[in-house]
Amino acid sequence: MSRTSFALGTFSAGPSQPFPGIVVAGRVYDTRAAVPAAASTSQLLADWETTLEKLQSLADAPVGEGRPVGELTVLAPVQPPGQILAAGANYREHVIEITVAHRLGKADATEEELREQAAREMDERAAHGEPYVWVGVPSAISGAYDDVILPSLGENHDWELELGVIIGREAREVGREEALDHVAGYTICNDLTTRSLVPRPEIPMMGTDWMRAKNQPGFYPTGPHLVPARFVPDPQNLDITLRLNGELMQKGNTSDMIFGVAALISYISHRVVLRPGDMVITGSPQGNGSHYGRFLRAGDVMESEITGLGTQRTVCR
Repeated sequence: MSRTSFALGTFSAGPSQPFPGIVVAGRVYDTRAAVPAAASTSQLLADWETTLEKLQSLADAPVGEGRPVGELTVLAPVQPPGQILAAGANYREHVIEITVAHRLGKADATEEELREQAAREMDERAAHGEPYVWVGVPSAISGAYDDVILPSLGENHDWELELGVIIGREAREVGREEALDHVAGYTICNDLTTRSLVPRPEIPMMGTDWMRAKNQPGFYPTGPHLVPARFVPDPQNLDITLRLNGELMQKGNTSDMIFGVAALISYISHRVVLRPGDMVITGSPQGNGSHYGRFLRAGDVMESEITGLGTQRTVCR
């Protein structure tokens, strides 16, 4: 028997309280019809293996007529949000691009030599190295259609479109072969960064400062929805596209990850307990603003898409 595809999200209508819903063919159905005890998506995720089948039954035989998704306010899918664990320097071509742009190699090397050097280093890292992961704060998560308020603190606010992985079962010291069993589903996350706040020149031995550069309110536009893992055949073969004011800026594929979703979950779970509702963001392909020397300004419109996960549209203010 075939399953009806659906996505899970959080919605509101006017002044009413937000509610969890599934989206089937453009209409939203309140999940409390199937799981009345769960008043939020985080509560649904807390017992995901059980609730997934109840949500599937609701999708296969919806209760009532539902509401067109366009009539509702779409919030970030997981409410309240969990932890954010974020991979850096995780797309092969992106790292090569950065190496060439910033000439991170021998002073007299040609661009081709720098590319070859970076490619060798990334292949070595993939074979024998470890991911680079940092932590974000849930208070910085916003919805897929919310405005992005550019902060007065710092300069050169940049975009980084990423695949978000939502955890559906606690993960502690899991191997790569079982890691995907802990995934509830996938979403879109734009990991915004204030580039001028990344370095700490006054304390150079400390390196980068991701807390101040990446955690302003609204700096993780997330969603619009969570697509259950059963409807994403291969998370390592998804196109990632971001347009700025209609111009294509980022275009990549998750197959270019140095460490795939399973490797990231396994690595993180040996250092941090991953719990239902946590989000792992997996790195960004090439084409950030720092590559073009073009950063976000008031009035800019970012339109973002990942295969099968929907689209985002955020306006900078």
